[in-house]
Amino acid sequence: MDSRCSSSADSRLTGRGAGSLNARLESYEAGEKKCISAVRRTFCLFVTFDLLFISLLWIIELNVNGGIEKQLDIEVLHYDYRASFFDIYLLAVFRFASLILAYAVCRLNHWWAIAVTTAVCSGFLIIKVILSKLLSQGAFGYLLPISSFILAWLETWLLDFKVLPQEAQDRLRLLSIMDAADRAPLLQAGPISDGQFYSPPESLADSDEELAAKLDPEKELV
Repeated sequence: MDSRCSSSADSRLTGRGAGSLNARLESYEAGEKKCISAVRRTFCLFVTFDLLFISLLWIIELNVNGGIEKQLDIEVLHYDYRASFFDIYLLAVFRFASLILAYAVCRLNHWWAIAVTTAVCSGFLIIKVILSKLLSQGAFGYLLPISSFILAWLETWLLDFKVLPQEAQDRLRLLSIMDAADRAPLLQAGPISDGQFYSPPESLADSDEELAAKLDPEKELV
């Protein structure tokens, strides 16, 4: 009686465990289909902050140096690589469009896209600082290129050391949950305990002795 009760309790616990594993698996898969991970959303927010921050600095620079309309005519319509900050703003737009397309829309799980954007931005900024006259134009000549350079590398660090490793751990956790859910029906059956014995069913056919008695009636008379 005790063995039957224990086996039934084990089966109920195993059934509950299997149900919880299946529920966790279904909720995780549904979450992955509906939205991106939390760390990837944080990365996308940081990329958006990069664009807004550089845009704000550029607008302040336009106001400080004589007004927005006048400076737009000088830096955009009469663009000069050595003196304009407009290309630094375009670099921020390039980073934003490329990274959002790659990691939010296409949901890439590789670092090659951000490697391209960081290499392009870093090379362009280094050459611009060497050849241009930005350093003679006051504080913004230092602030805009340095801020753009730092933000580009912070995005690379965030993706390579936070987003991709965390999502890889989440995928491994999902695989472990799937393996546990696959093993749950086998565990629910359970092994045969030592205290349980099974007797074979009674044979319906006549035994050898009864058959011999029927065939030899003289043996009964004796």
